[in-house]
Amino acid sequence: MLKAIFFDFDGTLADTAPGIVLTMQKAFQQMGLPIPSDSDVRQTIGLPLLEAVRRLGHFSLAQAEQGVEVYRQLFPIYEVGHVSIFPEVLSTLKILHSKGLRHAICTSRTGVTLDLIMQRFGLSPYFETKLTCNDGCAPKPAPDMVYAAMKALGVEKAIYVGDSDVGDNCNFGCGTVIANSDGTVKEFGEDPFAGKYIPLFNDIVACNTIG
Repeated sequence: MLKAIFFDFDGTLADTAPGIVLTMQKAFQQMGLPIPSDSDVRQTIGLPLLEAVRRLGHFSLAQAEQGVEVYRQLFPIYEVGHVSIFPEVLSTLKILHSKGLRHAICTSRTGVTLDLIMQRFGLSPYFETKLTCNDGCAPKPAPDMVYAAMKALGVEKAIYVGDSDVGDNCNFGCGTVIANSDGTVKEFGEDPFAGKYIPLFNDIVACNTIG
């Protein structure tokens, strides 16, 4: 019997893209560098922040680390105020919680920024543990965060819910559900762990027996 559901955060529970784009552009502006386009920034969402900054600026490691520090300084000013929770996220979490399902978050976001957003929208009570880029796990699509979440909750069966396309490099180590909140059709590759695509977040309730 399924005991736990693990969630991605950006693009799955929360629409963070507008805030990420604005904050990244402000960071590059403050550093006196060419400002990346909206589309270029959006293509890096989901990557660890250091990697996103490095790619956008074609930076060395030292330059990227400087960019990350500027971004983090600007985060409370710009990003937090432009984040919203997708419709039906809270109501769905309440239903799943009432069914006895345990929840964790697996995200490339930092723990500090994740906590700020979760507290703002009242999400914290629904999650027993959070795995972030600060926890030393290899970033997704490696399965390390999922395994760490399973160990933290003491469960052997779970599903992972995220918004990204699931392709040949996906190996989350458990059943996978794509929850589409942006209207874009998502595709599964040939990976054996890819399990189901759903058009709306609250449809998770109807498919919570896979794993």
